[in-house]
Amino acid sequence: MAAVKPEEMTQSIMDSTGRTESQTPLEIGVPGRSPVPVPTVPVGLVPTPTAEYRLHRHSQRALIGTGMAPQAAATPLPIPVPLPLGTRALIWKQDPSVKAIGIRAAFLPSLVLAGPRDARITQGAPGLPPVNPNADRDFIETPGTDAFDAVHTFAVVRMTLTMYQRALGGITLPWQWNAGGNTDPLSVFPHAGITPNAYYSRNEKALKFFYFNKQGDPPIAPKIFTCRSLDIVAHETGHAILDGLKPNWISSNTPQTGGLHESFGDMTAIFLALTQFDLLDALIVLTKGNLHLAKGNFLADLAEEFGLALGRPNGLRNADNNLKLSEAGTEVHAISQVMTGAVYDILADIFAFERNVAKRDDAALLAEVGGYLAGLVLRALIAAPNTNATYADVANQMLKIAATDGKPVQYRTFIRNQFTRREVVVSPTPLAAGQEDDQVLEAAVMDLEGAIGDRRRCCGTMRSPEFTGALEGLETELHELRASFSDGDSANLAQQLGLAPQSTRKASSKR
Repeated sequence: MAAVKPEEMTQSIMDSTGRTESQTPLEIGVPGRSPVPVPTVPVGLVPTPTAEYRLHRHSQRALIGTGMAPQAAATPLPIPVPLPLGTRALIWKQDPSVKAIGIRAAFLPSLVLAGPRDARITQGAPGLPPVNPNADRDFIETPGTDAFDAVHTFAVVRMTLTMYQRALGGITLPWQWNAGGNTDPLSVFPHAGITPNAYYSRNEKALKFFYFNKQGDPPIAPKIFTCRSLDIVAHETGHAILDGLKPNWISSNTPQTGGLHESFGDMTAIFLALTQFDLLDALIVLTKGNLHLAKGNFLADLAEEFGLALGRPNGLRNADNNLKLSEAGTEVHAISQVMTGAVYDILADIFAFERNVAKRDDAALLAEVGGYLAGLVLRALIAAPNTNATYADVANQMLKIAATDGKPVQYRTFIRNQFTRREVVVSPTPLAAGQEDDQVLEAAVMDLEGAIGDRRRCCGTMRSPEFTGALEGLETELHELRASFSDGDSANLAQQLGLAPQSTRKASSKR
């Protein structure tokens, strides 16, 4: 069809009766209303109803729903569209050093107030003005600013808490202090100070993230901010969540229990990445669906920028490892990699087993598998003993829960085989055989009696005096101080030393 020229816009059109009408605005008479102009439309662009048809349709609309049109159906009411609730924010979707991902938008499906803050998480930086949302209730800040870091850190903490609450069917997970009516939120400090560290503190009810210069760099060189790494923020949030569920674990001296805490932090970073569909698309492209492909696998590498600053090529830790319990000793970070590596291998096994590119998208499948495994691990940790839990305890709970969930026997076989390969459990049957539903596996390598976990290489959380027992000595000394000087003078001390107070000696000399 030839294009209609502007000068041809007023050419005639043919109505349904075959009569020709000039395409000037028509005046349709409607009882009780002023004439309504009909807009002119170029020939051939859209179907044009006649004036008679327009009048007929108007009459029909007036009768529908009044009972005057015997065969007219009631006009369906439109479904009301709810007002949009939620917040968009710019965040580092992975780690600043992962250039393939960078800064992207995230959506938080809940109300976020200035700060940012909500009912469970609040901005804790003193002296800094709160970050205010824009007119659309979004937090879109300039990267590299204090405001951006505050928003990013808050968003990752919120996304992590939401992820685990969804994994348990929407159950509200408490912070450790949320008992007896206490609803205090978790405070987040993006720029807590200068040191290569980040930690969770129960006493401060806080997550603190620090920044530092790479060793050898001048003070004016760009600093490394731990708060900008999704891996690090998710890791520390994992400590806070697990402390709310298992408060005795974080201060346990047993190596494997400490390893469970550190591993849960690393697994949390992996599970959170698996909830981000844009990351999953990028991961499938980089690895071609092979989760054991090392090059470009940002899912397995954790805290890459921090690791590079320390001279490590694969981040602070790498989940795709082959470490066994007998090789880890009592160093808690090394032990944690055994558990993290086993769960990562189980993830890869289930993904490969379920993969069918002819029927399902790889990224969608990986999100589904990751979501299930996150819930499985969390439920297994909850079901494990409240004190001195071992890797075998968690492995057996994973097997039990997977069977209860009705998952294929292959899932349980993958779990058994990977934990057997890591020397966590002993399989009484060949690894090629399927895992029985009610079979409880014996532990393989156990902590030696009296063994104490070495936390010197752990994150700030696990090295904090708050959780290593060092504060107990201080509290004992303070208790003794209060008891000794309860009457406000030195009489008790003098009596303990077998001495008389100074005033008593003076009184005796006058006699």
